[in-house]
Amino acid sequence: MPNVVEIQEFEAPELDIYARLTEAQLLNRFDPKRALFIAESPKVIQRALDAGYEPVSVLVERSRMTGESLEVIDRCGNIPVYTAQMDVLTKLTGYQLTRGLLCAMRRPPLPELQQVLSGARRIAVLEEIMNPTNVGAIFRSAAALGMDAVLLTGGCSDPLYRRAARVSMGTVFQVPWTFVEDCWQEQLSALGFKTAAMALTDQSVSVEDPSLQEAEKLAIVLGSEGDGLAPATIACCDYTVRIPMAHGVDSLNVAAASAVAFWQLRVRG
Repeated sequence: MPNVVEIQEFEAPELDIYARLTEAQLLNRFDPKRALFIAESPKVIQRALDAGYEPVSVLVERSRMTGESLEVIDRCGNIPVYTAQMDVLTKLTGYQLTRGLLCAMRRPPLPELQQVLSGARRIAVLEEIMNPTNVGAIFRSAAALGMDAVLLTGGCSDPLYRRAARVSMGTVFQVPWTFVEDCWQEQLSALGFKTAAMALTDQSVSVEDPSLQEAEKLAIVLGSEGDGLAPATIACCDYTVRIPMAHGVDSLNVAAASAVAFWQLRVRG
């Protein structure tokens, strides 16, 4: 049975997770065993539960305690389910809840690179992509278009940040991922991956180049929204790749470019 708690006092410490702690504070780098994140909307939370993530508490609009939200709550066991009217929850959190449901969950330890890449043939590497909306959209495309894993450099937005996970439609819980150190190019090379930097240079080949499709293992490397990939990253990659465009357009948003590249370079057959 759910442990339903009507919200009476905004300053109650058990509501800090939703009301006063930033996502960086929830990450809790100094004590990873206590690290949390917030999942938003029934579909996203269901996918997190399917992947084995542990719920801590739920925040739900009172009128939403039916249907798919109730299915989520029933799956969470005897944890606190904090509830109130939507205007109260909006005042508490500072934003309007998507489909009236949030769930605080424990962060598992990050997996090792070799674990994430076990059996992988097509992966994405994200370098310094700081916008959580773009990170979430890239994960959704990665899941839909055949990427086996996603690697992120330290400057990227965390895939478990609320907005990133919501935009991904919960695919951040389905596609294996981890953060990587500065030596990731050498590590990928040692594991048999060719690397394809998505960048506009004089040496760029078309994303339709057959040599890319023929690579047994390929990492598609995508850069930040403003500056793109660092010159040193491009220099270290095996290929520099562009998407042919018309009407004088020189580039796409990184999330849109990722979808084109993932589709074209996926393993076929």
